[in-house]
Amino acid sequence: MAGSRRAFALFDRDGTLMEDRGFLSDPGGVVLLPRAAEGLRLFRRLGFGLLVVTNQSGIGRGYFTLSDYEKTASRLDLLLKESGVSLDGTLMCPHAPEECCACRKPQTGLVERAAREWGFDPKDCIVVGDKLSDMQLARNLGCRSILVRTGHGRETERRCPRNWDLAAEDVMEAASLVEAEAGKEEGL
Repeated sequence: MAGSRRAFALFDRDGTLMEDRGFLSDPGGVVLLPRAAEGLRLFRRLGFGLLVVTNQSGIGRGYFTLSDYEKTASRLDLLLKESGVSLDGTLMCPHAPEECCACRKPQTGLVERAAREWGFDPKDCIVVGDKLSDMQLARNLGCRSILVRTGHGRETERRCPRNWDLAAEDVMEAASLVEAEAGKEEGL
């Protein structure tokens, strides 16, 4: 982590922290992925702030409402708290892809706004996700990325040109890789 500023780990939501159920509008469908909360706790112990960065085009497409999204987001927050971890925040783009907004991943608008609000440098972040758009977000921010093989991750790894720094089975393994790298740097 650079200087005295706190670095943030930026997590995709669907397929990374919770099961990807398509255009989920029912909070009862929120299911944490195995070891996701454990991985978040380790990232927190390593000194990272924790933010979710999620595209929710179902709102822009009219599949569900902002209120529906907020209920599913609250359910995720509750499940994480029950597992001993809380997020610093969630950054959400509600736009459909054809709207060409500046906040939809892989665009950087959401993270740039969060960086101003929380006082961090996006280049000090680590993006953890299962889709190419997550990895492209990291490249666009100039920061590191970890592809997780949950959700669409295995398909992304198989079908897309490698543009991520590391690959891990899940969020816990991603955190363990970061911890191991930190240990190597301390040993220098």
